[in-house]
Amino acid sequence: MASSVLLSHPLSSQLHLPKRKLLSPNPSRFPCFYLKTANQCKSFNAHLPRRPTKLKNFVLQVAKTDVEGRDGSQLVGEDSAVFVLSKQKISSWVYFTGILGVVLYVLNVAWIDNSTGFGKVFIDALSSFSDSPEVVMLLLTLIFAIVHSGLASLRDTGEKIIGERAFRVLFAGVSLPLAVSTVVYFINHRYDGVQLWQLQGVPGLHELLWFSNFISFFFLYPSTFNLLEVAAVDKPKMHLWETGIMRITRHPQMVGQVMWCLAHTIWIGNSVAVAASIGLIAHHLFGVWNGDRRLAIRYGEAFEAVKNRTSVIPFAAILDGRQKLPDDYYKEFLRLPYLSITALTLGAYFAHPLMQAGSSGLHW
Repeated sequence: MASSVLLSHPLSSQLHLPKRKLLSPNPSRFPCFYLKTANQCKSFNAHLPRRPTKLKNFVLQVAKTDVEGRDGSQLVGEDSAVFVLSKQKISSWVYFTGILGVVLYVLNVAWIDNSTGFGKVFIDALSSFSDSPEVVMLLLTLIFAIVHSGLASLRDTGEKIIGERAFRVLFAGVSLPLAVSTVVYFINHRYDGVQLWQLQGVPGLHELLWFSNFISFFFLYPSTFNLLEVAAVDKPKMHLWETGIMRITRHPQMVGQVMWCLAHTIWIGNSVAVAASIGLIAHHLFGVWNGDRRLAIRYGEAFEAVKNRTSVIPFAAILDGRQKLPDDYYKEFLRLPYLSITALTLGAYFAHPLMQAGSSGLHW
């Protein structure tokens, strides 16, 4: 759960799959996709009427995409998890490291440290409403959901007023402390409440749930891979992804969160785990509707094209023929972000004792 909030790149710079005839026979709908290069696209658009449209601007932006979509057509969305080493600047990553250090320091002083921060005050205030850890757990997830999804819904307006970078700082500055509070409270109270079932002695269950939990982190939303955008070193953008995990489900973070919740709830088996799962799953199901709504507003017809060849339910678009996986689909996962997720997930598992000790010391 923490990685879904805190975490925001191929072995080769681009996928080079064969180009084929486009699915749509109507060049007037996506004219740039009938041209081979971005320069040709720019030349073509120079003769179009001057009235700008969101769709025209978007297809020009992604005209360089060189991966195939359904039935061999070029993608309308973007290729996800791409990391081009030659385009990286050392100064950007030094800046990122500095920002990360400052953020963690401020978070510790202003929120985590009980002698200076407001984290314990916040938890105590919620606990005053009820002695039930289930109620407090639901309140924590509800407050986080309202703030997180509320700010996301205000993104377009907020970026126009204060700019993309400033809004990202505001978004992270408010969401991160609430996420930390929710995670710490869950760790400290995960074995409170009423025991509903006890399956920890079932042979093989731990291995099955561990594998399920491990896989869930590969469903992280691809935008979280863009660390320089997450830290506002690069200007944050709202992306329309279409490759990698997006071919399996259009809302991978929701699927990953459901997998995480089910694994932990089955293993722990008590009312607090159930309360946490209900709150988190409800929040991510709302995010499915809200995310589609925001992308439809931003990208219009381009999003509708992506929506028509992807699915919310994993593998549904593949099974009914709306999504055709490339022959070398595995290459869309042989990228640095997925290797990083593997390392971080394994690290988080082995760091469980440290997280539990740190959370216990806060007395939240």
